[in-house]
Amino acid sequence: MKQPDKSFKTERLILKPTSENDTKFLFDLFNSPNWIKYIGDRNIKSINGAKVYVNTKIIPQRKSYGYSVYTLIRKNDNLKIGTCGLYDRDGIEGFDLGFAILPKYENMGYGFESAKKLINISFKEFFLDSLSAITTKDNMSSIKLIKKLGFQFIRNIKLPYDEKEFQLFETKNPIYR
Repeated sequence: MKQPDKSFKTERLILKPTSENDTKFLFDLFNSPNWIKYIGDRNIKSINGAKVYVNTKIIPQRKSYGYSVYTLIRKNDNLKIGTCGLYDRDGIEGFDLGFAILPKYENMGYGFESAKKLINISFKEFFLDSLSAITTKDNMSSIKLIKKLGFQFIRNIKLPYDEKEFQLFETKNPIYR
Protein backbone atom coordinates (compact mmCIF):
# COMPACT_ATOMS: atom_id res chain seq x y z
CA MET A 1 0.00 0.00 0.00
CA LYS A 2 1.52 3.32 -1.04
CA GLN A 3 1.91 5.94 1.68
CA PRO A 4 4.70 8.10 0.27
CA ASP A 5 4.29 11.13 2.51
CA LYS A 6 3.23 9.49 5.75
CA SER A 7 5.36 9.99 8.86
CA PHE A 8 5.47 7.53 11.74
CA LYS A 9 6.10 8.03 15.44
CA THR A 10 7.80 6.09 18.19
CA GLU A 11 8.14 7.01 21.85
CA ARG A 12 11.03 9.40 21.16
CA LEU A 13 11.17 9.82 17.39
CA ILE A 14 9.36 10.96 14.29
CA LEU A 15 10.23 8.98 11.14
CA LYS A 16 9.62 11.52 8.38
CA PRO A 17 10.03 10.72 4.67
CA THR A 18 13.41 12.12 3.67
CA SER A 19 13.18 15.13 1.38
CA GLU A 20 15.24 17.98 -0.07
CA ASN A 21 14.77 19.75 3.28
CA ASP A 22 17.14 17.16 4.78
CA THR A 23 20.10 17.71 2.46
CA LYS A 24 22.37 19.58 4.93
CA PHE A 25 21.75 16.90 7.55
CA LEU A 26 22.32 14.11 4.99
CA PHE A 27 25.57 15.70 3.85
CA ASP A 28 26.80 15.51 7.47
CA LEU A 29 25.56 11.93 7.91
CA PHE A 30 27.00 10.65 4.59
CA ASN A 31 30.39 12.08 5.55
CA SER A 32 30.46 10.85 9.16
CA PRO A 33 33.29 8.41 9.98
CA ASN A 34 31.10 5.34 10.61
CA TRP A 35 29.05 5.92 7.45
CA ILE A 36 32.21 6.00 5.35
CA LYS A 37 33.79 3.05 7.19
CA TYR A 38 30.82 0.68 7.26
CA ILE A 39 28.40 1.84 4.56
CA GLY A 40 30.81 3.38 2.10
CA ASP A 41 31.80 6.71 0.66
CA ARG A 42 28.96 7.89 -1.57
CA ASN A 43 31.22 10.65 -2.92
CA ILE A 44 28.80 13.33 -1.77
CA LYS A 45 31.10 16.29 -1.29
CA SER A 46 28.56 19.12 -1.13
CA ILE A 47 25.08 19.91 0.09
CA ASN A 48 24.04 20.08 -3.57
CA GLY A 49 25.42 16.54 -3.99
CA ALA A 50 23.16 15.40 -1.15
CA LYS A 51 20.23 17.12 -2.88
CA VAL A 52 21.01 15.25 -6.10
CA TYR A 53 21.14 11.97 -4.13
CA VAL A 54 17.72 12.67 -2.58
CA ASN A 55 16.21 13.49 -5.99
CA THR A 56 17.78 10.59 -7.91
CA LYS A 57 17.71 7.77 -5.33
CA ILE A 58 15.34 8.40 -2.43
CA ILE A 59 12.37 10.21 -3.98
CA PRO A 60 12.07 7.99 -7.09
CA GLN A 61 11.98 4.86 -4.91
CA ARG A 62 9.32 6.42 -2.66
CA LYS A 63 7.25 7.33 -5.74
CA SER A 64 7.58 3.77 -7.11
CA TYR A 65 6.90 1.80 -3.94
CA GLY A 66 5.42 4.23 -1.42
CA TYR A 67 8.35 3.96 0.99
CA SER A 68 12.06 4.61 1.07
CA VAL A 69 14.26 6.43 3.59
CA TYR A 70 13.00 8.20 6.70
CA THR A 71 14.80 10.97 8.53
CA LEU A 72 14.81 10.40 12.29
CA ILE A 73 13.78 13.48 14.25
CA ARG A 74 13.83 13.58 18.04
CA LYS A 75 10.47 14.67 19.39
CA ASN A 76 11.85 16.60 22.36
CA ASP A 77 13.99 19.04 20.33
CA ASN A 78 13.16 18.43 16.61
CA LEU A 79 16.80 17.51 15.97
CA LYS A 80 17.62 15.30 12.97
CA ILE A 81 19.76 12.47 14.30
CA GLY A 82 19.79 9.71 11.69
CA THR A 83 17.99 7.75 9.00
CA CYS A 84 16.18 4.45 8.81
CA GLY A 85 14.82 3.13 5.58
CA LEU A 86 13.93 0.42 3.16
CA TYR A 87 16.33 0.21 0.24
CA ASP A 88 15.76 -1.45 -3.12
CA ARG A 89 19.39 -2.57 -3.65
CA ASP A 90 20.88 -4.33 -6.65
CA GLY A 91 22.03 -7.77 -5.59
CA ILE A 92 19.47 -8.21 -2.81
CA GLU A 93 16.06 -9.77 -3.30
CA GLY A 94 13.31 -7.67 -1.74
CA PHE A 95 14.03 -4.70 0.49
CA ASP A 96 17.01 -4.03 2.71
CA LEU A 97 16.49 -2.38 6.08
CA GLY A 98 19.22 0.19 6.64
CA PHE A 99 19.90 2.62 9.45
CA ALA A 100 22.51 5.21 10.34
CA ILE A 101 22.83 7.55 13.30
CA LEU A 102 25.07 10.60 13.67
CA PRO A 103 28.01 9.69 15.94
CA LYS A 104 26.87 12.00 18.74
CA TYR A 105 23.60 10.02 19.08
CA GLU A 106 24.85 6.44 18.66
CA ASN A 107 24.34 3.87 21.42
CA MET A 108 21.21 5.57 22.75
CA GLY A 109 18.70 3.07 21.35
CA TYR A 110 17.52 5.24 18.45
CA GLY A 111 18.59 2.70 15.83
CA PHE A 112 16.63 -0.09 17.52
CA GLU A 113 13.60 2.11 18.17
CA SER A 114 13.34 3.35 14.59
CA ALA A 115 14.17 0.01 12.94
CA LYS A 116 11.66 -1.89 15.10
CA LYS A 117 8.95 0.59 14.08
CA LEU A 118 9.85 0.35 10.40
CA ILE A 119 9.86 -3.46 10.51
CA ASN A 120 6.36 -3.45 12.03
CA ILE A 121 5.13 -0.97 9.42
CA SER A 122 6.76 -2.99 6.63
CA PHE A 123 4.83 -6.09 7.60
CA LYS A 124 1.51 -4.58 8.78
CA GLU A 125 1.05 -1.59 6.44
CA PHE A 126 3.32 -2.25 3.44
CA PHE A 127 2.50 -6.00 3.47
CA LEU A 128 6.07 -7.14 2.77
CA ASP A 129 6.70 -10.83 3.38
CA SER A 130 10.34 -10.46 4.44
CA LEU A 131 13.15 -7.95 4.93
CA SER A 132 16.89 -8.21 4.51
CA ALA A 133 19.65 -6.37 6.31
CA ILE A 134 23.30 -6.22 5.34
CA THR A 135 26.42 -5.13 7.14
CA THR A 136 30.15 -5.67 7.01
CA LYS A 137 31.46 -8.45 9.23
CA ASP A 138 33.50 -5.97 11.28
CA ASN A 139 30.50 -3.75 12.15
CA MET A 140 29.79 -5.45 15.44
CA SER A 141 27.27 -2.89 16.70
CA SER A 142 25.14 -3.27 13.55
CA ILE A 143 25.35 -7.07 13.71
CA LYS A 144 24.23 -6.95 17.35
CA LEU A 145 21.33 -4.64 16.50
CA ILE A 146 20.27 -6.67 13.46
CA LYS A 147 20.17 -9.84 15.56
CA LYS A 148 18.30 -8.04 18.37
CA LEU A 149 15.69 -7.04 15.77
CA GLY A 150 15.12 -10.74 14.99
CA PHE A 151 17.09 -11.12 11.76
CA GLN A 152 18.91 -14.39 11.06
CA PHE A 153 22.24 -14.69 9.26
CA ILE A 154 21.80 -16.17 5.76
CA ARG A 155 25.20 -15.94 4.02
CA ASN A 156 28.04 -13.68 2.97
CA ILE A 157 27.43 -11.74 -0.25
CA LYS A 158 29.05 -9.23 -2.57
CA LEU A 159 26.96 -6.51 -4.14
CA PRO A 160 27.45 -5.72 -7.84
CA TYR A 161 28.71 -2.18 -7.16
CA ASP A 162 30.92 -2.80 -4.11
CA GLU A 163 34.21 -4.56 -3.44
CA LYS A 164 33.34 -5.27 0.21
CA GLU A 165 31.90 -8.52 1.43
CA PHE A 166 28.69 -8.15 3.42
CA GLN A 167 26.79 -10.38 5.76
CA LEU A 168 23.19 -10.88 4.66
CA PHE A 169 20.50 -11.28 7.30
CA GLU A 170 16.77 -11.85 6.85
CA THR A 171 13.58 -11.71 8.86
CA LYS A 172 10.18 -12.92 7.74
CA ASN A 173 6.76 -11.44 8.30
CA PRO A 174 5.28 -13.44 11.21
CA ILE A 175 2.22 -14.16 9.05
CA TYR A 176 4.45 -16.14 6.64
CA ARG A 177 6.65 -17.92 9.18
